[in-house]
Amino acid sequence: MSFYADHIVPYLVHLSMQQEALAVYRKRVIGAAEGQVLEIGVGSGMNFSYYSPRAEHVIGLDPSAKLLSMAAGAKKAPGVPIDLFKASAEEIPLDDKTIDTVVTTWTLCTIPDVKRALSEMQRVLKPAGHLLFVEHGQSPDANVRHWQDRLTPLWRCLAGGCHLNREIARLIQAAGFQIEQIDTGYMKGPRPMTFMYQGSARPQMAI
Repeated sequence: MSFYADHIVPYLVHLSMQQEALAVYRKRVIGAAEGQVLEIGVGSGMNFSYYSPRAEHVIGLDPSAKLLSMAAGAKKAPGVPIDLFKASAEEIPLDDKTIDTVVTTWTLCTIPDVKRALSEMQRVLKPAGHLLFVEHGQSPDANVRHWQDRLTPLWRCLAGGCHLNREIARLIQAAGFQIEQIDTGYMKGPRPMTFMYQGSARPQMAI
């Protein structure tokens, strides 16, 4: 890892995730998590205060040691134990079918092998478990997609591997999930960066 990736990107991620406009998404997604929860890409812990008592235990993964050190000091919901681990979503260090809820918030855009990561998420979910997600990604508007494709190579270098143009719903379905509910639309801000996918999915075998 480079100095930029290790020491600059974590602070950029932390600052960008502090946007007030993201709070409404966090409340809906994180508030619905229950049981044994796996949060992929915990970052600096911005989601922790939104967990409800229905979340019995949260396991937080992130590949960045710096972000994990920041997450350790983040505000947490009362009565919700959280354990943090340095690990990659492509190799989740958990047994099969042990998790009730997997949570991803603005994470799938940065994972290098996102298909493998989603397969791992399905592996650790119980048959009746849920994947809860809010992600930004490919716009349905041709002009916006054009700019997403043009900007992504540079944006990836500046923003820790973030892709502006990933087809979030298609990726989730291709990994073997059945999408139960999804809402899409633009958040306030530059359109290439702000087309949001928010929803829930279940392992296809459970349908």
